[in-house]
Amino acid sequence: MITFLNVVIAGLLLGGLYALIAMGLSMQYGVARVANFSHGEFIMLGGLTTWTLYTAFGVNPLVSLAVCGPLTFILGYIIHRTLFKRLFVSSASPDIFESNSVLASFALLFIIQNIASIAWGPEIRGYSYLRVPVNLAGAVFGANRLVTLGFAVVIGLAFYLFVTRTRMGKAIRAAAQDPATAGLMGVNIDLVLALCFGFGAALAGIAGMLISLCYPVHVIMGQEYTIIALIVVVLGGLGSIPGSFIGGFVLGIIGSVVTHIDPGLSLVAYYLIFVLLLLVRPTGIMGR
Repeated sequence: MITFLNVVIAGLLLGGLYALIAMGLSMQYGVARVANFSHGEFIMLGGLTTWTLYTAFGVNPLVSLAVCGPLTFILGYIIHRTLFKRLFVSSASPDIFESNSVLASFALLFIIQNIASIAWGPEIRGYSYLRVPVNLAGAVFGANRLVTLGFAVVIGLAFYLFVTRTRMGKAIRAAAQDPATAGLMGVNIDLVLALCFGFGAALAGIAGMLISLCYPVHVIMGQEYTIIALIVVVLGGLGSIPGSFIGGFVLGIIGSVVTHIDPGLSLVAYYLIFVLLLLVRPTGIMGR
């Protein structure tokens, strides 16, 4: 029974991070139509920035949320306005833009990664924060992981309410469904798409901050999380914020079960789920 609780709770703790990461990519890919393969690099920037603020300046990692979120948002917003907007204007069709954006995001991946390597070096970084053990019905976990789950759920729900209950959220949903018609109705499409890309980068930066609470961080950590985010987005449904949230927890539990059986098979299981989804239900859990 205790082993079962360990696996399930570990899966939920991991799923919270996956959900937050996937929500960011869902905004960029599902709304802004950018298949951003550099998404994980914003996670890496959030993690390493948090590590620097804590070890060099003594800033509480949870307080660094107020730095990592806005910092990655501004970076993402500028990148979209300068790079992806120009690509969209110069592309003959939306399909060509999506292909070009994939190539551009790969280039962006290596640019950010190399700049980070110059700034932080290749070493694996880590720190100890809230690693006090907490007993949950016999299953023992670090307090830092529970805090991570709590923050991931609260931020995810807050962002969902923003998208569904605010005027800007309505503009975002309109741009996702039909950009041309939304533009005719007065929505500033260029601004909305840039904001979506920025919001996606901000969620990734915040996720990186939360990841640094529990795991070591380094300059090449982003690629694995990008793959996981893509799988969760497909699992939940392209462009669906609730789908990404649910998909993150589903994948987290699956990953926890597989890791319990054989830690080396977790990524293999993720890839298998990805392929099966594309074959059986490419729209995902909540996609249409």
